Amino acid sequence: MRAIRKYGVLYAMMLPVVIYFIIYGYYPLARGLQISFQDYKLMGERPYIGFANYAAVWHDPFFWKALGNTVVIGGGILVFGFVAPLVIALSLNEVMTAWFKKTAQMLLYIPHLLSWVVIGGMWIFLLSPDTGIVNLVLHKVAGIEPIHFLAESTWARWVMILVSTWKDMGYSCILFLAAIVSINPSLYEAARMDGATRWQLVRFVTLPQLKGTMKVIILLNTLGVLRIFDQVFVLRNPSTSSHVDVLMMYTFQKGIMEMQVGVGAAASFFVLVFTLILTLAVRTLTRFDEVE
Repeated sequence: MRAIRKYGVLYAMMLPVVIYFIIYGYYPLARGLQISFQDYKLMGERPYIGFANYAAVWHDPFFWKALGNTVVIGGGILVFGFVAPLVIALSLNEVMTAWFKKTAQMLLYIPHLLSWVVIGGMWIFLLSPDTGIVNLVLHKVAGIEPIHFLAESTWARWVMILVSTWKDMGYSCILFLAAIVSINPSLYEAARMDGATRWQLVRFVTLPQLKGTMKVIILLNTLGVLRIFDQVFVLRNPSTSSHVDVLMMYTFQKGIMEMQVGVGAAASFFVLVFTLILTLAVRTLTRFDEVE
């Protein structure tokens, strides 16, 4: 009680945040768990049926197909979404012209602010086999016939991975640049006195100092690996759906389109459990809690 009286103002400031998470976070989670054990209908009785919804999801081949697609697409986004911004951040750090560096950072970050509806529309236009700039350039430069990037299963997954990487790499790039700026300049001066080249400065000074930021970005990206949905919903079509439909698309299909709300809720909790397992594995492998 003494602590409450002493820090009462701080507790009062935290209260709206706690209420927000209870209403929009924990209550929907608890309600979804309840629904996953029910034969849920919008009207009428909603009897409890035990683990029947979970069994239906577990024995559904489309669920495992969606899981495979999620691992491939999400894994690609995880890898490219880590490597691409790191390379760009290291490259921009070598640029001495301030206005060019700031302009590049702004241009890289803008796609992150746009919704997937806008991004999807842009890339559908750019990748069009008839009037798309990408196909026009390929035809003019290399004589390649128009490619149906969004209608061929061979290309569909790559489109999802690369477009997702392009959209969000500006955010990770800013984090890397902020970490690079915070590195003690004396480390670079000492390395230069020992005759280190630019590549050696990057390899033996910059990269080791970025380990903490790397761990954070990897963990943040891992949390979203199994929850990708927007890009698939916007860019998918019937000809590629079997190769790009992911777990969240499966949940949407069952819970919203087919009105099997209980099955959709059960599928969402499978996603939650898989995400927890994956995150704990990555956290252990990266030794996230260890101080460098």
